[in-house]
Amino acid sequence: MVADNSRLTTVGLDADDTLWQSEQFFKLTEARFVELLTGYAEAGDLSARLLQAEMKNLQYYGFGTKSFVLSMIETAIDVTQGKVPVRVIQEILSAGREMLAHPIQPLPHVRETLEKLGNSFRLVLISKGDLFDQERKLAQSGLGEFFHGVEIVSEKTPQVYRRIFDRHGDGPDRAVMVGNSMKSDIVPAIAAGCWGVFIPHELTWTLEHAEAPIHHPRFRQLKSLNELHEFITKIS
Repeated sequence: MVADNSRLTTVGLDADDTLWQSEQFFKLTEARFVELLTGYAEAGDLSARLLQAEMKNLQYYGFGTKSFVLSMIETAIDVTQGKVPVRVIQEILSAGREMLAHPIQPLPHVRETLEKLGNSFRLVLISKGDLFDQERKLAQSGLGEFFHGVEIVSEKTPQVYRRIFDRHGDGPDRAVMVGNSMKSDIVPAIAAGCWGVFIPHELTWTLEHAEAPIHHPRFRQLKSLNELHEFITKIS
């Protein structure tokens, strides 16, 4: 139960690369993609063109593995001027299926941190991406029991955070959002009125980078999830 006199009542947590690994599988698959097409372009150029395709396709396909696979296929067609071998397309599709089937294991300190926080706060999982894939990851992680609510959204904006914390908590001013993406987890959450706790991950997608609001009173950066319970307890 949440104490009535607690200043903070709700903790939102990102999923990918906050609770479990994600970006490393995209990086490994991208390396495989580059290897498949090394005869058509330089590795750096292939990665740059893939990123351009991903940026363009976000408005059509959103975030996640399926969008990534479609962007790889589009890039392969582009760099080969429409002559991409069927074998390459098959390899890309196979790589995408492997990503979607990869076992999910929580990162260090996740389970014990959720157990501690769950004794005093409402926990809400706030994830961005493909609904089916994110639901699969949560189910495989074994962490679903810790969450008061689960929200899988197409984009994380201040309006989205306000809606979520009004629904599952006592409004954004009594909530904290935790994640590894400055652009999606921290900046818009603080703009909504939440605390934003940034926990860096060694691999973060280029499009999730943003300038840190280091002078904002509700911004904090921690070294690891292991420090989260103590910090939130102090500010509550």
